[in-house]
Amino acid sequence: MKDLDRKVLQQVIGGSAEPMLVARIDSADWPIVLSNPAFNALARSESTLQEPLADVVEKMIGRDLALEISETIRAGQETSLAVELSGREYLMVLRSVRQSAESGNSYYAVYWRSAASSSGTDGEIHQELVKAKRRIRDLSRDDPVTGLLNEAAFREVLAHDWAVATRERSSLALVAFQLDDFAAYLEVFGRHATDSCLRRVAQAVRRCLRRASDVAARVDESTLLVLAHAASESGVAEFAEKIASAVRELGLHHPRSSKARFVTVTYQLAVTAAEGSESRAAAFLQSVLESKD
Repeated sequence: MKDLDRKVLQQVIGGSAEPMLVARIDSADWPIVLSNPAFNALARSESTLQEPLADVVEKMIGRDLALEISETIRAGQETSLAVELSGREYLMVLRSVRQSAESGNSYYAVYWRSAASSSGTDGEIHQELVKAKRRIRDLSRDDPVTGLLNEAAFREVLAHDWAVATRERSSLALVAFQLDDFAAYLEVFGRHATDSCLRRVAQAVRRCLRRASDVAARVDESTLLVLAHAASESGVAEFAEKIASAVRELGLHHPRSSKARFVTVTYQLAVTAAEGSESRAAAFLQSVLESKD
């Protein structure tokens, strides 16, 4: 963001009574690049500059809503959510902002409106429209059984994050989790119980994600994938083992498992320095999927 842009925008949002911030979303971790005193007061922080947007939002409104916001940003959409903070109700609004066609830099503006300004019939209609758009988005991007991203949406996210990591000269990690003896479980318990099992495993995976910017998906009947920005392979291995342990601790009975009495997962992981075109990202994904077979 150019100095002139920053100075002008800082004056504009700094004088607003509404909490506001701007985050750069074509950079790893989506750092906050502008915020006003009203937002810092709401976040109970002297400054949130350069902090990851997803982390700040998660601390303020919880993990579930932070994950939903991350999905909205990754899909390049705009939305608003009703939230309660410090005993007051707000309408949290997210809008995409592009600095210029030449720069290619992408930002999201996030601001909190007092719920009172959105009350009445117009506010209710707006909320229903937002919910309807969200349902349509979820139908096209989510796996209907687990609620995780489907394969097509995951590939889009990977391509986006690969481009960001390439510019940042950083690494990405992929972990593929395979449910052990899945066919045997399906044969014993049937489709309905198996879908229930998959949902519970998916929920365990989501609970273990370290940041709201981490992404989980279901890519075939018995494989779940996690994408994360990686610091080290040992850290990713520890993260993967934490997820595997969480699945074991669900205690889902599996009478025909060759591994244990309960449902377990086997995982394959890979960490690579992102570089090159989108085809390199697709090749990276394919290598991980092939290694699990």
